[in-house]
Amino acid sequence: MSGPPPADAGPVPDSARKYRPELQGLRALAASLVVVYHVWLSRVSGGVDVFFLISGFLITGQLFRAAGRGRIAFRPLWGRMIKRLFPAALTVLVAVAGVGIPLLPQDRWFQTIKEIFASAFYVENWRLAADSADYFAQHNTASVVQHYWSLSIQGQFYVVWPLLVALVAFLATRLRRSLRGTLFVTLAIVFAVSLAYSVHLTAANQPLAYFDSFTRVWEFALGGLLALGIDAMSLPRPARVLCGWLGVAGLAVCGIVLDVGSVFPGYAALWPTVAAGLVILAGATGSRWGADRILASRPFGYLGNLSYGLYLWHWPVLIFYLVARDRERVGLAGGAFVIGVSVLLAALTYHLVENPVRASAIGVRTRWGAYRFGLAALVPVVFVTGTWQVVGTKKADFSIDLDDPAHPGAQARSPEAPKPVTPSTVVPPMIAIPNDWGGIADAACVKSARDQDLEMCTSKTTGTPAKRIVAVGDSHVQQYLAALKPLAEQHNYQITFMLKGACPFSTTSDAMPGDKGCTDWNAAAAQEILALRPDAVFTLASRDVRAGLTEQTPPGFVAQWRNLDRAGIPVVAVRDNPRFDFSPAACVESRGRKAPECSVRRDRLFAPIPPYRKAAGVPPNVSFLDFSGYFCGTLCNPVVGNVLVYMDDNHVTATFMTTLSPALDQAMTSALGW
Repeated sequence: MSGPPPADAGPVPDSARKYRPELQGLRALAASLVVVYHVWLSRVSGGVDVFFLISGFLITGQLFRAAGRGRIAFRPLWGRMIKRLFPAALTVLVAVAGVGIPLLPQDRWFQTIKEIFASAFYVENWRLAADSADYFAQHNTASVVQHYWSLSIQGQFYVVWPLLVALVAFLATRLRRSLRGTLFVTLAIVFAVSLAYSVHLTAANQPLAYFDSFTRVWEFALGGLLALGIDAMSLPRPARVLCGWLGVAGLAVCGIVLDVGSVFPGYAALWPTVAAGLVILAGATGSRWGADRILASRPFGYLGNLSYGLYLWHWPVLIFYLVARDRERVGLAGGAFVIGVSVLLAALTYHLVENPVRASAIGVRTRWGAYRFGLAALVPVVFVTGTWQVVGTKKADFSIDLDDPAHPGAQARSPEAPKPVTPSTVVPPMIAIPNDWGGIADAACVKSARDQDLEMCTSKTTGTPAKRIVAVGDSHVQQYLAALKPLAEQHNYQITFMLKGACPFSTTSDAMPGDKGCTDWNAAAAQEILALRPDAVFTLASRDVRAGLTEQTPPGFVAQWRNLDRAGIPVVAVRDNPRFDFSPAACVESRGRKAPECSVRRDRLFAPIPPYRKAAGVPPNVSFLDFSGYFCGTLCNPVVGNVLVYMDDNHVTATFMTTLSPALDQAMTSALGW
């Protein structure tokens, strides 16, 4: 996803510069591709790179000319930036909050609130970068404002770039060097370093690289290099015509040929940036066959004026449409509706918000007027979103009591359950679902000396613990901490947990084959367990319980059990819970707890005989626990005993796991002879 700067967004106006209408057309083309790819193709177009290149080209040229005249005026420069960026961006954020409160599912409230705040202060890319590195945050549904990540990077660029150019100008003057040459060399170094970092991080952690500001700096630098060198490039008209059309064609097909969302930025992002550079290099060809004749036309010019608002509006309109219609895709007619509404809102924003503020005397009559305006414009966003946060926090407040007859949860499936549970309010409330992770809050955590990614957390006990248990594995094991915690409190057990998302306890990486980080983590965890010599190890017995009876017990699981058997350490291995191709909790919220489409037949998920019963080489130290009967009767329902079973498509809520603790206590005591 990407965001164009507003029309004429350069912070340093220069009446002497040559007006280039084809840039407005290029901006319009890039914005149109972004919208079409998002709405109809559910793909990313690469437009972000075009906008970054254009920003680098325009701003570097303007700053260079200002520095050449002897001074870059920072206060009016940033004041104009505020007048151009804030009005439309903050208007859309207020609208998103106003529409989101009644329309968005409550389990998406807190994530949306956090991202609106981050977007208002131009750090949304870092918010998303943090989430991309957080395994659990990857289950968030697409945010209504996640497209503000590119605007955040541009905002950061508008602050830092003038400082960089001013520093280079100062050094060039002191060293008696050419400003153009010194700045060109500086930007070339910035380009090379940032591109190298971008290639490295994209290979190592592409989701993080996608939102990292430093992986995108080279695109601005490339635009700056083009601005400094374009006057020295002289091509014959036929060559410029060819460059223009090659650039337009390259931009049009980039998102089709490349899976931009999964391979960018890195070296692959050279495709759209070079393509956009070719269009800029072509310039005004004066040829009736040139692409610039179309790009410089009045319709493209007007669409270029709307491009900022169009980008801001199209994504929330798309997401709200999908939520309201309970769909995953819009279809041809729905997409036309989304685009039409987005264009209309962009036009209204341009004529009623952007232009009036830009033409106003704000920041002209008083030195700091634009800055006061910026602070005042933030107030509605902070107020509306803060109020939303307070309301959401109150709604999310709940507690679970194992003796609550209205919310027995898993105990409703117990043979000792006295009678069917009468209908009651379902817990946890939907707004609390995203944070309903298992854990032990007062545990003390330390990093392993064997692997810095391995964190070992140990619960507190009263005096000498009666038993010491290590829970090791992925996020499904983490959810069992909610069931283990009451046992620890009741029996004075000490729980040490070692957890890594998508990395079950094995000798290999079974969830993500080839993930060396997971394999190394597991090896370190096994060594730490052998050093601790606990009374028992709690882990998974199987994984990948899906429709089609795909459940398996990988050989790597058995190999780890055998390692522990040689050390005389008992293992309690629990059968995994189901995974679905939808979110049962979201289904309940939109269609009701009794909707048949929210449940799946047990025999589609669980085979009569668990795979670990057929696994070769299972050692005698392993005790298997199967709680599938608590998750599923004939049907695997989303609500059991008035408690939501699942928080997303595969994680059991900590609330439901808490209600499973009596059954876990009985099963572990029997299996281990405690």
